[in-house]
Amino acid sequence: MKVFARVFKRLLMPATGLAAAALLCAPAGKSRTLVVHEWGTFTSVQGADGVLLDWRPLQTSVLPKFVYDWTKPGLNRQASAYLLFGKGGVVARQRMETPVLYFYSEEKQTVDVSVKFPQGLITEWYPQAREIGPSTVRPPSFLASLDSLAHKCGAKPNFSFASVLPNQNVPDSRVHWKDVTVLPERQNPGLQGTLARDASGSHYFSARATDSDYVELPSLGTSNQPAEHEKFLFYRGVGNFTTPLKVTMNADGRLTLANTGTEPLASLIELTLDHGAGNFICVDQLRPGENQALPTTGSQPMAAEGLSRQIGDAMAQALVKAGLYPREARAMVETWKDSWFAEDGLRVLYVLPRAWTDRTLPLALEPAPRELVRVMVGRSEILPPALEEHLAGAVAKAAQGDAAAKEEVAAEVKRLGRFGPAAIDLAARISDQRVAQTGLARETR
Repeated sequence: MKVFARVFKRLLMPATGLAAAALLCAPAGKSRTLVVHEWGTFTSVQGADGVLLDWRPLQTSVLPKFVYDWTKPGLNRQASAYLLFGKGGVVARQRMETPVLYFYSEEKQTVDVSVKFPQGLITEWYPQAREIGPSTVRPPSFLASLDSLAHKCGAKPNFSFASVLPNQNVPDSRVHWKDVTVLPERQNPGLQGTLARDASGSHYFSARATDSDYVELPSLGTSNQPAEHEKFLFYRGVGNFTTPLKVTMNADGRLTLANTGTEPLASLIELTLDHGAGNFICVDQLRPGENQALPTTGSQPMAAEGLSRQIGDAMAQALVKAGLYPREARAMVETWKDSWFAEDGLRVLYVLPRAWTDRTLPLALEPAPRELVRVMVGRSEILPPALEEHLAGAVAKAAQGDAAAKEEVAAEVKRLGRFGPAAIDLAARISDQRVAQTGLARETR
């Protein structure tokens, strides 16, 4: 009994002590100095009919090796079965890319941050989070013996020592950073040298080019690792839901933008790129239920450098209008300019409504900031009818053994990058439908 009591005390006292400290020191109400700004993107790909396609979010921008994911979640976590195959095995309609949360404060303070993603899965995050899910935590093997001893000593049948450990199972999709210390940048200039780095050349680092304060997360492991510092909280994921913008395209090359949501869409940019040159059209707003037709050709294509500069300036202005600070807006543009403004294809970029973001990614901050800005940019990648027709014909010939057609399909997949497999799947369905229709026509003659 004495052995059990000593073990119980060693395991339970730290947990109860932490709980008591949390109750005594917990921030309440709203912070008078805290400001939080967030930006991020949602990417989808669709056919000319406006129907979203399932796709594999492969070949995304390279992330630094220090970023956590489900291949290295840490803290003895086990991913849900859906995530065990990695992102390469996940098929989804949306890719949530690089949301970052910036913090500004006149004084050092501690904040709890929790983001839920009910229609998706969070796949990457940094710094390390207290909770990330859905996940399970495998308790140490010796706890089974302690549980047995506790039950013999009169503990309730449903009691387990695992329930008092700091790392618990997380049944839903969310990330929770507990005890985030916000350290004002001006008061802590030496922290710049503590930020993690690697040689990946990742655009992740572009997001640091702001006036935001530092965040510090204590080590959650058992090996006394140093605290992690960053200029923001970062997370990424995949999801299955529709965004409020529907884009259709007819055979003569005219786009129709339709707002299927209940809030206005702002700062829409239609962008066409072919071999680095292209043009763009801006639409200030699309009201709920409104449709607007736009041409995709007509003006003289601009060279890549000038196009990237002009559209980057237009996007930065739109982001500032939505509430971001100028340096935050520029950091977002620098992070995504190679993907948004340099990849060949047809796409529409637009600012999602704040209410939509709050429904899709419920965010809880304790204490609540005096100002919270959330700006998400939607990216709709469109496969034009001419491309669908071309690929459907090539796929049909390749299926019959045409070597040249096989090479043509492979070249298109490479050119389309991460959207290539979705385009080929769509082309194959179109080809199969035509074969079926041809067979039916022959049977009815």
